[in-house]
Amino acid sequence: MTDTKISVNFACQRCLHPLNLDESFNYLGEHTLASLILPIHSNPDIDIESQASSLDLFVPPFRLTEYENGASGFMLISDGGTESLNHQMRVRANLFDTLSSYSNFDHPLCDECTDTLLELLEHQLKVTESDWVDYKEYLKKLENETNEPSIEALERELEDYRNEEQRLLNELEALQSEVKATTEALEEQKLEQKRLKEEEEKYWREYTKHRRYVMLTEDDYKSLECQLHYAQQQLDKLKKTNVFNATFHIWHSGHFGTINNFRLGRLPSAPVDWSEINAAWGQTALLLNALARKMNLTFEKYKVVPYGNHSYIYVYADHRELPLFGVGGFRYMWSTKFDDAMNAFLDCLQQFKEEVEKEDPGFCLPYKIRMDKNNPEKSGKIEDSANGNCYFIKIQFNSEEQWTKALKFLLTNLKWGLAWVSSQFDSIEDESGPQQIAPTTSAPTTTSTPNR
Repeated sequence: MTDTKISVNFACQRCLHPLNLDESFNYLGEHTLASLILPIHSNPDIDIESQASSLDLFVPPFRLTEYENGASGFMLISDGGTESLNHQMRVRANLFDTLSSYSNFDHPLCDECTDTLLELLEHQLKVTESDWVDYKEYLKKLENETNEPSIEALERELEDYRNEEQRLLNELEALQSEVKATTEALEEQKLEQKRLKEEEEKYWREYTKHRRYVMLTEDDYKSLECQLHYAQQQLDKLKKTNVFNATFHIWHSGHFGTINNFRLGRLPSAPVDWSEINAAWGQTALLLNALARKMNLTFEKYKVVPYGNHSYIYVYADHRELPLFGVGGFRYMWSTKFDDAMNAFLDCLQQFKEEVEKEDPGFCLPYKIRMDKNNPEKSGKIEDSANGNCYFIKIQFNSEEQWTKALKFLLTNLKWGLAWVSSQFDSIEDESGPQQIAPTTSAPTTTSTPNR
């Protein structure tokens, strides 16, 4: 079986598939070409003879392959069948060029593309026929209409149109004037907008500045509020604090009465150093002097002078000082100045008690003070209300135990006086200032809790 070589020179202009043309396309007569270039519709205005020149146009669909010799520039062609091939190509190219010139589609086309094209043309033909029918009916309708407008009606209509035109021109002129006025007003508004924008920027700058000041002021205000709250808390705490109780703490340690942890007295089993006793007497003198100042009390005959561990009692009558401190060991034959000072101190405490009773008749001390002005030797006693025993405040002709107990009773009486003055002071503060928590006015005891 031998393969037949088929030469393909043309392709479909739509799908570009190669085409194998029939041999009948190789030879076309002049009459056939003339019939192909005739117009489809019969129009007497078209000169058929003038279209004959289009037959001479030749647009080849492709170019023959050129083989160039770089030096000579000659074309090499084969010897066999050259004239027949060129003639066939010219005939086919002339045919397809003619068909493409007188249609909206390029040729050649394959069978499938031709069928698609025919379907499209049939659809266009139907649409065109439908339009033709519509136009034909409308033409008949126009031909049947015999009412033609008169010249007078047309002139009146023209005059109306001219009047309408003049009216519209007047409106246009008025609108142009309005546009001009609006443009001027718009320019003024733009200038006003610019001015307002500058004022707004200035306002915001001022607002930011004042806002910063406000924030700083608020911070300072919050800080001052915190400081004030802290100061108020401290003030309330101080107001609730009893200055006498905080300054003078009177308690007991075994058989000894104590003031600010200083023991007042001596025992054979507990020989307290005289420096501690003198310091305790200094605190006691300071407490009695403070209570007297609070009561605006001036003692008769005596003046209590607190001077630490060298405090003394000043006697107005003799202009002499009685030492309220000791300097040596305990002896029965002791200097009477110390005993006189302790006796004078007890007399001042009795005066304080009498002054308090003037303001508060219900006030009384837990231990009675016995002072005999006619017989000074028997004065200076403190009575125990539980058993009626009396204890001398003096050292001379007295035992250490009784002297220490008398001093303990003395401190207990001072604590009662301190409590009364504190309660009166707190009640005055309650009436004149913020509400305070007044301490109890009940009498203090010296045996409820151990020493601090």
